[in-house]
Amino acid sequence: MGRLNRSHLIEAVVWLLIVAVFYAYSFEFNQPIEIYIFGATAWPRVVIALLLIATIGNVYYQYKNGSDSQSGIVGATPDQDDGADFSDSSTLLRMLAVLFTPFVFAWLLKPVGIYFSAPFFIAAIMWLFGERRWKAILIMTLVIYAIFIGLFLVVLNAPLPQGNTSPFYDFSAWILTMNTKLQAMW
Repeated sequence: MGRLNRSHLIEAVVWLLIVAVFYAYSFEFNQPIEIYIFGATAWPRVVIALLLIATIGNVYYQYKNGSDSQSGIVGATPDQDDGADFSDSSTLLRMLAVLFTPFVFAWLLKPVGIYFSAPFFIAAIMWLFGERRWKAILIMTLVIYAIFIGLFLVVLNAPLPQGNTSPFYDFSAWILTMNTKLQAMW
């Protein structure tokens, strides 16, 4: 089996299961779209195919090279231990927080909406990943949020969850009103 070990195979199986589940779920919304010849599942299936190609490429790379450290990668050294130290409880708590934060974000989408909660989610993830400079967090949150809003509202004109609780819904309505006025200027 080349240089594959058990962890490589487990990782490949997990990714292949994700691909299979997403592909199977894509039949739930496979409907024709009047203005798009390929239907509603075309782009999700393209992303699924790319994920499958990346998984196969990763397995092939690990088959040929194993887990050897790569020269030429910034920060990689041959004697570096890539495993996390789970004996430290703060590392484990931070990892759990990183994994749990998207679920909290998704749970808050209905009452709070994405327009209000997205900046807090972006900032929280940066802080959980170790960034402690508040100016960097603030600037990058604003940049990412502006790109996010620009992409989904202006470019894609895609509806996003607005929330249903009063101050958050009002903020979402204000964002959408500003978007309508901006697009009317063009």
